[in-house]
Amino acid sequence: MDVERLYRADYGRILATLIRLLGDFDLAEEALQDAFAAALEQWPGEGEPASPRAWIVSTARHKAIDRLRHRTRFEDKRAALETLATLEESPVSSDPIESVVTDERLRLVFTCCHPSLAVDAQIALTLRSLCGLSTDEIARAFLVSVPTMAQRLVRAKQKIRDARIPYRIPPDEQLPERLEAVLRTVYLVFNEGYAATSGDTVVRRELTAEAIRLGRVLSELMPDRTEARALLALMLLHDARREARISANGEPVPLEEQDHRRWDRAQIQEGLTLVKSALRDGGAGFYALQAAIVAVHAEAECAARLYDLLAERHSSPVVELNRAAAVAMADGPARGLELLDALESRGGLADYYLLPAARADLLRRLGRWEEAAATYRRALPLVANEPERRFLERRLAEVESKSRLARG
Repeated sequence: MDVERLYRADYGRILATLIRLLGDFDLAEEALQDAFAAALEQWPGEGEPASPRAWIVSTARHKAIDRLRHRTRFEDKRAALETLATLEESPVSSDPIESVVTDERLRLVFTCCHPSLAVDAQIALTLRSLCGLSTDEIARAFLVSVPTMAQRLVRAKQKIRDARIPYRIPPDEQLPERLEAVLRTVYLVFNEGYAATSGDTVVRRELTAEAIRLGRVLSELMPDRTEARALLALMLLHDARREARISANGEPVPLEEQDHRRWDRAQIQEGLTLVKSALRDGGAGFYALQAAIVAVHAEAECAARLYDLLAERHSSPVVELNRAAAVAMADGPARGLELLDALESRGGLADYYLLPAARADLLRRLGRWEEAAATYRRALPLVANEPERRFLERRLAEVESKSRLARG
């Protein structure tokens, strides 16, 4: 396992352990970056250690001690002294990752999703800590500026530190009040893995797998909460198409062009069973409705009607965008285009590349080549994911060619 792969696969797992040890998000992040920098320096010459994760945790612990000692020399910081004393006295396991109790990452999610924090701050902090997303990536997910998101993250970490919010899964009676934020956070983790906002791959499988794992734990932790069950169903049903979603050259494959034989039928069956039980026991909740839509996506008309219901009960610009796509499949691209134009006129998704990309696709399907080309050009500067960019560039070249042929 090389350093980059370890970073991508286990960043959140290791950081969760360090936050438990250090009690400080910033110190844990700084020490972890120091440890990975040391790995990049030492492993090529000395060879990879027998337990790479344990090496990173142990090295990060020592780096944190060095940082705390530096702070105490130049500043009178009681908290730094207390943390330093605790770290120097605590024993070091041969594998700190494997020896920790139950689920550090779920503890981290619940710590970030404390009700004293604003919901957006809860989710942003979890994406930063658990997934290792950059401030820029999180800002894009929330459709806000980078400075605004940076301020939210700073304030959230200060609140946790100053209020001494405990790093633990709360007692049973406190679980319901945090459930909405926790579910939304896990779903955003999944979304970042399912359709990465940046980078050189469309899918980050380590994040989709982590979100599904957390979804299973939440369903077991709160079996009477049907929306936890529904979220797990939604993620399983989406993830079941993963092998068919990416072409041989790494570009996304639209749903209507996917080879259904490559879908994971066992995973689909598990998702269908879960969504049926969630709808039966809890009704048409936010995640249950979305899971039902995915379950019947092959039947476009049914999916469109379900999106009508979802938009009626849980309206948002992104839900409206997805509804327009479903309506286009059921009622034709012209009707979908009307909905997208109305959505665009309201200005809710001005910097969201999927809006012009979806609009360009409908214009392409209608044979309006020049308009489609102009709209693809408008979408391209907003794309940070390289395979998505290549896909849109290929579509642009296609409609430009047809536009030239139409002009003669």
